[in-house]
Amino acid sequence: MADRNRKPLPRDFFARPVLEVAPDLLGRILVRTTDDGPIELRLTEVEAYAGRIDPGSHAYRGRTERNAVMFGPPGHAYVYFTYGMWHCLNMVCEEEGTAGGVLLRAGEVLDGHEQARRRRPTARKDSELAKGPARLATALAVDRALNGTDVCGDDPGAPLRILEGTPVPAERVSAGPRTGVGGEGALHPWRYWITGDPSVSPYRAHQPRRRKRALDAGATEV
Repeated sequence: MADRNRKPLPRDFFARPVLEVAPDLLGRILVRTTDDGPIELRLTEVEAYAGRIDPGSHAYRGRTERNAVMFGPPGHAYVYFTYGMWHCLNMVCEEEGTAGGVLLRAGEVLDGHEQARRRRPTARKDSELAKGPARLATALAVDRALNGTDVCGDDPGAPLRILEGTPVPAERVSAGPRTGVGGEGALHPWRYWITGDPSVSPYRAHQPRRRKRALDAGATEV
């Protein structure tokens, strides 16, 4: 990958309407640095959540202790814990004070495969290591300790960064309803993915909430 593609995305990239940021994140490189070294992942699937105007968003009813990061500066991580089992990683978008988030649903692991395999031993092949939001967070050792982390810094040792990578041309991007979202937000075509990429997770319509769900349970609501 060319050096120019290794630059961190600037904060103004995220300080835009969430429906612009979400598809533009496809092809970007998420770097997670752990005590075992870095893991790099190419983003292949995301979902947009539009804050106060979106019934599917955690921020729909306003600011709470849980979602406070979504109302802060853009370019930070919002990590939440769901179903008592899984973490999900999101990027805060929009101008400060206007909540918006992009759920990182899936990606292709480019580097750090051994780390990811240790955390995801049930994955049958590499394309399944981060195939779904809970799997992505598990493979990258993401938990609530990373909530609020700035992803726009220049420090190569930072716990989370997003690099420029190679943006995906519009003709290779598909869009459709968000996985697991019900109610008024069920039909918004705010899920974006790289067409035909094997790491993209399958679409699942909304189901009544149950405590025991598959790994993809973390897909609903940001």
